[in-house]
Amino acid sequence: MKENHSPIIKQFEIGPLANFIYFIGDASSKEIAVVDPAWDVDFLRREAEKLELKITNIFLTHGHPDHVNGLTELLKTHDVPVYISRHEASFYKPKCKNLIEVQDHQRLRVGSVEFECILAPGHTPGCQCFLSGKHMITGDVIFVDGCGRCDLPGGDPKQMHQSLYNVIMKLPDDILIYPGHNYGATPTDTIGHQKKSNPYLQCHSMEEFLNERM
Repeated sequence: MKENHSPIIKQFEIGPLANFIYFIGDASSKEIAVVDPAWDVDFLRREAEKLELKITNIFLTHGHPDHVNGLTELLKTHDVPVYISRHEASFYKPKCKNLIEVQDHQRLRVGSVEFECILAPGHTPGCQCFLSGKHMITGDVIFVDGCGRCDLPGGDPKQMHQSLYNVIMKLPDDILIYPGHNYGATPTDTIGHQKKSNPYLQCHSMEEFLNERM
């Protein structure tokens, strides 16, 4: 995808599980999407107001409670569309207003900035990343030096292997990943460096991945 305008990417660590929640959007219009609103909605509202940003969308990487437990509260004050993958398990899809299901590779606009939805199941059936230029919000698909667990309902380690090796690993090395949790030595990293340092990306076969990593 071509770089398109100047993206806003603000990263906040919130909650007992070290979740990263994001503001992503258009630096020119100051329109943003909140990615995975959870834990402290009042903080998110205050930060948006302080930064003079307008919340116009909500993007969900997946439907686990630690990523969506602030959704209903945020919608009380911001009547905006909520985007989730159409492939997400029905029991993880929030029962909320304005929910819109998106396809793999569908493009969403926030102001003049375009984000591509990239389906990468394994942690849940509908896990997705959001890519704009060289910046990718990865949710719980890949962390810095880790990946999402696959032992919860809807998880599938074979799908996780496919997502890591046939989706993530095939993206350009200079893409910067922004994970869903602060579980690594740094809050962000490049795909190129992760190929060298992330043990979940070092396996030579699916069997090795399943036996040694899962």
